[in-house]
Amino acid sequence: MILRTLIAFVLAGTAAAALGQATPLPPSGAGAPPPPVEGGLDVTVSDESEWQDLGIAIPGFTTDRDVATPAGQTAPLGRQLGEVITADLRNNGLFKPTGPSALPAIAYSDVTAPQFGIWRGRGADMLVHGFVRAGGDGRLTVGCYLYDVALGTELARQGYVVAPAEWRRAAHKCADMVYSRLSGESPFFDSKIAYIAETGPKNRRVKRLAIMDSDGANHRFITNGQATALTPRYSPDYRSIVYLSYVQGNPRIYVYDIGSGRQRLVTQSRNPTFAPRWSPDGRWILYAMAVGGNTDIYRVSSAGGGEPRRLTTDPGIDVGGSVSPDGTKIVFESDRSGSQQCYVMNADGSDQRRVSFFGGRCATPEWSPRGDQIAFTNAGNFKIAVMSPSGGSVRTLTDGWQDEAPTWSPNGRIIQFFRTERGSGRAALWQVDLTGRNLRRLRTPVDASDPAWGPVLP
Repeated sequence: MILRTLIAFVLAGTAAAALGQATPLPPSGAGAPPPPVEGGLDVTVSDESEWQDLGIAIPGFTTDRDVATPAGQTAPLGRQLGEVITADLRNNGLFKPTGPSALPAIAYSDVTAPQFGIWRGRGADMLVHGFVRAGGDGRLTVGCYLYDVALGTELARQGYVVAPAEWRRAAHKCADMVYSRLSGESPFFDSKIAYIAETGPKNRRVKRLAIMDSDGANHRFITNGQATALTPRYSPDYRSIVYLSYVQGNPRIYVYDIGSGRQRLVTQSRNPTFAPRWSPDGRWILYAMAVGGNTDIYRVSSAGGGEPRRLTTDPGIDVGGSVSPDGTKIVFESDRSGSQQCYVMNADGSDQRRVSFFGGRCATPEWSPRGDQIAFTNAGNFKIAVMSPSGGSVRTLTDGWQDEAPTWSPNGRIIQFFRTERGSGRAALWQVDLTGRNLRRLRTPVDASDPAWGPVLP
């Protein structure tokens, strides 16, 4: 099941508010809960050093009564909610939050009536309070509040009614609310990641399609490994994943439906096929195919059927098409100039021009969701780098031995990629922000490659 209800609390002069099905909020003092601030106070911070100085206190979420649920008792579950929110905000590189393990527990009555004096004494600038409550219908109600401690003011509040198995989504949604309110940027924590799970010896690797939450939780394998799976990508509406599969040596492009668990064939060929990618409207899938010794980029309907349309015709190897967010341009790699470089063309294949002139080799380019940058692999030294769509402002973000295949977070601030270890050849997923200073490994149960970050969940 997905997140059932996402409700912004709108309280103006009422004694209580409903969340989901008639679920009142805790009272704030003797009167009504404080109304949410609507545009009057702007706490957006533009300098990243100031972001990192924000002291965000996140005590464990409290509960009105500790009862058993399929996700566990509500009291320890409240602490887990706070821990997930803390990890989300810490791992993005902007904030330095303090979580439940280092803070005192709060009372249920404190949720809408924080003891600001105590938190000022602890040096907190911002405060996240919340509660978790078990409903008679078996679902959980989670409330999340963001406060400015110095001003003693509520900045934002949201509530979520979820099935017990979806409690982590409520935590991610709360972290998204805090992140967006303080940074002014779009959220990305409540999203999914697809990747290729690798097991077995080097010469007989089993490659399966797997998915998980953005923080690595709720991991599951999608394919069984009988056929090799490669290069997954989420559809723009999150409902599907396109990936390449080799069945008895023959390449096929499949679309896997996340809701039903069924997959359908989009196109197949006996010719080598590479890197399927969605168009932003979900109507088309780009891919590369080698025919007669020449590899070009093709476009085919995502519904399947119909003849593929060839977009490149130059001699050489053209692969890796990624469509700009507005759907007008495609960035791809080609060796037509004698070395691996990145090119941009119109969506219909016209006006093909080279954009990489930094002295190295450019591979696996992918357009940022914002449209302002292109991430790529510097294939000369296998580092992750970014550049403008015109090829300028090149910046290298990583310094591993072999880093490749960048994919963007939904808000265009974090880049995920896979890193291969020297000697062992084992691969793992890593993330780096656009400053290049905040790097972390994302743990997976087996070796991992070819990551793809999906959009924020509805």
